[in-house]
Amino acid sequence: MQTINVQINIDSPTGRRLLKEVQRHPKVAKVEYPLPEEIVGEKTYTLEESFDQCCDILSEHYKCDVRKL
Repeated sequence: MQTINVQINIDSPTGRRLLKEVQRHPKVAKVEYPLPEEIVGEKTYTLEESFDQCCDILSEHYKCDVRKL
């Protein structure tokens, strides 16, 4: 699959319409949004990483593996 990067100005109605049209085709196009300035450079976690950390904390607290309950 060949990819290109496109910047669309979504401040205008035409830009928002183009973005909506691209989002309607998830098999062909993938939209990536930039990170907010507050968290740029900080460690971010995926849902799976967060779930694993929570399970580890609960397992340690209850002295059993909560994943097997």
